Amino acid sequence: MGETDHHEPTAAAWAELTAAACRTAAEGLVVGTSGNVSVRVGDLVLVTPTGVPYDRLGPDDTVAVDLSGRQVIGTLRPTSELPMHLAVYRDTDARAVVHTHAVHATAVSTLVTELPPVHYMTATLGGPVRVAPYALYGTEELAENMLRALQGRTGCLLQNHGTVTCGTTLSQAYDRTAQLEWMCRLWLAASSVPGRTPSLLSDADLERAAEQFRGYGQR
Repeated sequence: MGETDHHEPTAAAWAELTAAACRTAAEGLVVGTSGNVSVRVGDLVLVTPTGVPYDRLGPDDTVAVDLSGRQVIGTLRPTSELPMHLAVYRDTDARAVVHTHAVHATAVSTLVTELPPVHYMTATLGGPVRVAPYALYGTEELAENMLRALQGRTGCLLQNHGTVTCGTTLSQAYDRTAQLEWMCRLWLAASSVPGRTPSLLSDADLERAAEQFRGYGQR
Protein backbone atom coordinates (compact mmCIF):
# COMPACT_ATOMS: atom_id res chain seq x y z
CA MET A 1 0.00 0.00 0.00
CA GLY A 2 1.16 3.55 -0.66
CA GLU A 3 1.32 6.40 1.78
CA THR A 4 -1.93 7.91 0.48
CA ASP A 5 -3.78 4.69 1.35
CA HIS A 6 -2.83 5.14 4.99
CA HIS A 7 -3.26 8.90 5.23
CA GLU A 8 -6.79 9.37 6.55
CA PRO A 9 -6.78 6.80 9.40
CA THR A 10 -3.35 7.93 10.59
CA ALA A 11 -3.64 11.74 10.32
CA ALA A 12 -5.61 12.19 13.54
CA ALA A 13 -3.43 9.67 15.39
CA TRP A 14 -0.26 11.48 14.26
CA ALA A 15 -1.64 14.82 15.46
CA GLU A 16 -2.43 13.27 18.85
CA LEU A 17 1.00 11.64 19.00
CA THR A 18 2.93 14.84 18.27
CA ALA A 19 0.84 16.74 20.83
CA ALA A 20 1.66 14.12 23.47
CA ALA A 21 5.35 14.20 22.56
CA CYS A 22 5.41 17.98 22.90
CA ARG A 23 3.69 17.63 26.26
CA THR A 24 6.43 15.32 27.57
CA ALA A 25 8.95 18.08 26.87
CA ALA A 26 6.76 20.90 28.20
CA GLU A 27 6.09 19.03 31.45
CA GLY A 28 9.74 18.17 32.02
CA LEU A 29 9.50 14.43 31.41
CA VAL A 30 12.15 14.62 28.70
CA VAL A 31 14.96 16.98 27.75
CA GLY A 32 15.63 17.84 24.12
CA THR A 33 14.81 14.93 21.83
CA SER A 34 15.09 12.23 24.49
CA GLY A 35 12.16 9.90 25.07
CA ASN A 36 9.64 8.81 22.44
CA VAL A 37 5.96 8.13 21.87
CA SER A 38 4.09 5.65 19.69
CA VAL A 39 0.54 4.64 18.91
CA ARG A 40 -0.80 1.60 17.10
CA VAL A 41 -3.35 2.07 14.32
CA GLY A 42 -4.39 -1.31 12.95
CA ASP A 43 -1.20 -3.07 11.87
CA LEU A 44 0.77 0.16 11.73
CA VAL A 45 2.80 1.75 14.51
CA LEU A 46 3.15 5.53 14.35
CA VAL A 47 6.26 6.64 16.20
CA THR A 48 8.28 9.79 16.81
CA PRO A 49 11.38 10.11 14.62
CA THR A 50 14.89 10.06 15.99
CA GLY A 51 16.70 13.31 16.79
CA VAL A 52 13.96 15.76 15.76
CA PRO A 53 12.56 18.33 18.25
CA TYR A 54 8.90 17.51 18.79
CA ASP A 55 7.69 21.06 18.21
CA ARG A 56 9.02 20.90 14.64
CA LEU A 57 6.90 17.88 13.68
CA GLY A 58 3.95 18.51 11.36
CA PRO A 59 1.49 16.40 9.32
CA ASP A 60 4.06 15.86 6.56
CA ASP A 61 6.54 14.33 9.02
CA THR A 62 4.45 11.23 9.80
CA VAL A 63 6.55 8.15 10.54
CA ALA A 64 4.97 4.69 10.58
CA VAL A 65 6.29 1.14 10.54
CA ASP A 66 4.66 -2.27 10.39
CA LEU A 67 4.97 -4.72 13.28
CA SER A 68 8.20 -6.10 11.84
CA GLY A 69 9.76 -2.64 11.94
CA ARG A 70 9.67 -2.01 8.19
CA GLN A 71 9.03 1.67 7.50
CA VAL A 72 5.75 2.19 5.64
CA ILE A 73 5.24 5.95 5.88
CA GLY A 74 7.70 8.84 5.96
CA THR A 75 11.31 9.63 5.18
CA LEU A 76 12.45 10.55 8.70
CA ARG A 77 14.05 7.62 10.54
CA PRO A 78 12.02 6.19 13.44
CA THR A 79 13.19 6.53 17.03
CA SER A 80 16.21 4.46 18.01
CA GLU A 81 14.01 2.87 20.68
CA LEU A 82 11.76 1.25 18.05
CA PRO A 83 12.57 -2.32 19.26
CA MET A 84 11.13 -1.45 22.67
CA HIS A 85 7.88 -0.07 21.24
CA LEU A 86 7.41 -3.00 18.86
CA ALA A 87 8.04 -5.49 21.67
CA VAL A 88 5.13 -4.00 23.64
CA TYR A 89 2.75 -4.21 20.67
CA ARG A 90 3.78 -7.77 19.80
CA ASP A 91 3.45 -9.00 23.39
CA THR A 92 0.44 -7.06 24.73
CA ASP A 93 -2.86 -5.57 23.60
CA ALA A 94 -1.57 -2.03 24.23
CA ARG A 95 -2.38 0.62 21.64
CA ALA A 96 0.01 3.33 22.87
CA VAL A 97 3.45 3.55 24.49
CA VAL A 98 5.18 6.50 26.18
CA HIS A 99 8.89 6.41 27.02
CA THR A 100 10.51 9.24 28.99
CA HIS A 101 13.65 10.16 30.89
CA ALA A 102 11.67 11.65 33.79
CA VAL A 103 14.22 12.74 36.39
CA HIS A 104 12.71 11.37 39.62
CA ALA A 105 11.77 8.06 38.03
CA THR A 106 15.23 7.71 36.51
CA ALA A 107 16.78 8.51 39.90
CA VAL A 108 14.70 5.76 41.52
CA SER A 109 15.79 3.32 38.78
CA THR A 110 19.38 3.70 40.01
CA LEU A 111 18.50 2.91 43.64
CA VAL A 112 16.13 -0.07 43.79
CA THR A 113 14.90 -3.06 41.77
CA GLU A 114 11.27 -2.17 42.45
CA LEU A 115 9.55 1.08 43.37
CA PRO A 116 8.28 0.60 46.93
CA PRO A 117 4.44 0.86 47.09
CA VAL A 118 4.15 4.17 48.93
CA HIS A 119 0.80 5.12 47.38
CA TYR A 120 -2.39 3.36 46.32
CA MET A 121 -1.99 4.71 42.76
CA THR A 122 0.51 1.84 42.42
CA ALA A 123 -2.58 -0.27 41.73
CA THR A 124 -3.31 1.63 38.52
CA LEU A 125 -0.08 0.22 37.05
CA GLY A 126 -0.94 -3.35 38.00
CA GLY A 127 1.11 -3.50 41.19
CA PRO A 128 4.59 -2.54 42.43
CA VAL A 129 6.60 -1.10 39.55
CA ARG A 130 9.65 -3.17 38.61
CA VAL A 131 12.99 -1.90 37.35
CA ALA A 132 14.22 -3.52 34.13
CA PRO A 133 17.97 -4.27 34.33
CA TYR A 134 20.19 -1.90 32.37
CA ALA A 135 20.93 -2.56 28.70
CA LEU A 136 22.13 -0.26 25.94
CA TYR A 137 19.39 1.93 24.50
CA GLY A 138 17.88 0.80 21.20
CA THR A 139 18.84 -2.85 21.67
CA GLU A 140 16.77 -6.02 21.64
CA GLU A 141 18.28 -6.80 25.06
CA LEU A 142 16.68 -3.68 26.49
CA ALA A 143 13.36 -4.58 24.87
CA GLU A 144 13.50 -8.07 26.42
CA ASN A 145 14.39 -6.71 29.86
CA MET A 146 11.51 -4.26 29.61
CA LEU A 147 9.00 -6.96 28.66
CA ARG A 148 9.94 -9.02 31.71
CA ALA A 149 9.49 -6.00 33.96
CA LEU A 150 6.12 -5.25 32.35
CA GLN A 151 4.61 -8.69 32.99
CA GLY A 152 1.28 -8.05 34.70
CA ARG A 153 2.01 -4.31 34.69
CA THR A 154 1.30 -1.29 32.50
CA GLY A 155 4.48 0.55 33.47
CA CYS A 156 8.08 -0.07 34.47
CA LEU A 157 11.34 1.72 35.12
CA LEU A 158 14.43 1.19 32.99
CA GLN A 159 17.59 1.10 35.13
CA ASN A 160 19.75 4.22 34.67
CA HIS A 161 17.50 5.23 31.77
CA GLY A 162 13.85 6.19 32.33
CA THR A 163 10.25 5.01 32.16
CA VAL A 164 7.94 3.03 29.89
CA THR A 165 4.18 2.99 30.22
CA CYS A 166 1.49 1.66 27.91
CA GLY A 167 -2.28 1.81 27.61
CA THR A 168 -5.31 1.31 25.43
CA THR A 169 -5.15 5.00 24.51
CA LEU A 170 -2.37 7.54 24.25
CA SER A 171 -3.91 9.69 26.98
CA GLN A 172 -4.01 6.68 29.31
CA ALA A 173 -0.37 5.80 28.61
CA TYR A 174 0.63 9.43 29.19
CA ASP A 175 -1.32 9.68 32.44
CA ARG A 176 0.40 6.55 33.68
CA THR A 177 3.80 8.09 32.94
CA ALA A 178 2.91 11.24 34.86
CA GLN A 179 1.58 9.18 37.76
CA LEU A 180 4.72 7.02 37.84
CA GLU A 181 6.97 10.07 37.93
CA TRP A 182 4.86 11.53 40.77
CA MET A 183 5.11 8.30 42.80
CA CYS A 184 8.87 8.21 42.32
CA ARG A 185 9.14 11.80 43.47
CA LEU A 186 6.98 10.98 46.50
CA TRP A 187 9.13 7.99 47.49
CA LEU A 188 12.35 9.94 47.10
CA ALA A 189 11.00 12.73 49.28
CA ALA A 190 9.73 10.38 51.99
CA SER A 191 12.81 8.15 52.04
CA SER A 192 15.18 11.11 52.30
CA VAL A 193 13.99 12.11 55.78
CA PRO A 194 16.81 11.17 58.21
CA GLY A 195 15.95 8.46 60.70
CA ARG A 196 12.55 7.71 59.19
CA THR A 197 11.38 4.95 56.84
CA PRO A 198 8.27 5.40 54.67
CA SER A 199 5.30 3.19 55.49
CA LEU A 200 4.40 0.91 52.59
CA LEU A 201 1.13 -0.56 51.39
CA SER A 202 0.54 -4.31 51.52
CA ASP A 203 -0.53 -6.51 48.61
CA ALA A 204 -4.00 -6.61 50.19
CA ASP A 205 -4.10 -2.79 50.31
CA LEU A 206 -3.24 -2.64 46.62
CA GLU A 207 -5.80 -5.30 45.70
CA ARG A 208 -8.52 -3.33 47.48
CA ALA A 209 -7.44 -0.14 45.71
CA ALA A 210 -7.47 -1.93 42.34
CA GLU A 211 -11.02 -3.13 43.00
CA GLN A 212 -12.09 0.38 43.96
CA PHE A 213 -10.59 1.79 40.75
CA ARG A 214 -12.74 -0.54 38.65
CA GLY A 215 -15.76 1.54 39.60
CA TYR A 216 -14.00 4.91 39.60
CA GLY A 217 -15.12 7.91 37.55
CA GLN A 218 -18.25 8.88 35.68
CA ARG A 219 -20.55 6.25 34.25
